[in-house]
Amino acid sequence: MGFLTGKTAIITGAGRAVLSNGRCGSIGYGIAAAYAKEGANLVITGRNVKKLEDAKEELERLYGIKVLIVQADVNEGADNEKVVGNVIEQTMDAFGRIDVLINNAQASASGVPLSEHTTDQFNLAMYSGLYAVFYYMKACYPYLKETKGSVINFASGAGLFGNFGQCAYAAAKEGIRGLSRVAATEWAKDGINVNIICPLAWTAQLEQFQNAYPEAFEKNVHTPPAGHFGDSEDEIGRVCVQLASPDFKYMTGETLTLEGGLGQRP
Repeated sequence: MGFLTGKTAIITGAGRAVLSNGRCGSIGYGIAAAYAKEGANLVITGRNVKKLEDAKEELERLYGIKVLIVQADVNEGADNEKVVGNVIEQTMDAFGRIDVLINNAQASASGVPLSEHTTDQFNLAMYSGLYAVFYYMKACYPYLKETKGSVINFASGAGLFGNFGQCAYAAAKEGIRGLSRVAATEWAKDGINVNIICPLAWTAQLEQFQNAYPEAFEKNVHTPPAGHFGDSEDEIGRVCVQLASPDFKYMTGETLTLEGGLGQRP
């Protein structure tokens, strides 16, 4: 029995993805596995139902926890408050509580220079990232206040360092960093801790980025000082577990930056 037994975590963008070598290729799924090992029941969202179903089957079979899957896509053309509200309603119906919100989902057109970026490409990053975080945080707030819960958002080195070909992605991630800092300030009195992770994990998406845009990949993606890219479950996922730990509440209102599994607080 883990210390998250009986608690409920919402993880966006948690469909199962696999690297070419067969290992876990999704940060969201790596986080879900780390939480499942600690006994948490999970609500996982995403656009691809098949990936969500694959994740649910494996997590429930391996760890004996309950997983609710909800297809959800925050985008320019959707009624996004309704989309997110449906996730929260189903979560409360199934589990009756929300202890952790992890905003991991993000889509973008990486590799496209700023001068060539279209409005649609910019909106893709902003809606799937920044707007999604905004809607989920607002909708989860009253329930997190009840449980003295945690919010874990994902930013990126793309915004910190101005990566080539990632203008919309960087803008969305920097917006998420700012939004998270405000929430940490406003919600500390409610016992809610809000943190940010800037990961550099080797994922199926990064693998695809390397294959599709080798020039942009070469300019922007470098092996971290640790000598390896972060593991989605063992490093990124375990940090997310730590951030939801009752022993971590003294960190309320601060942010955590991780680059390839090396923790550095700014």
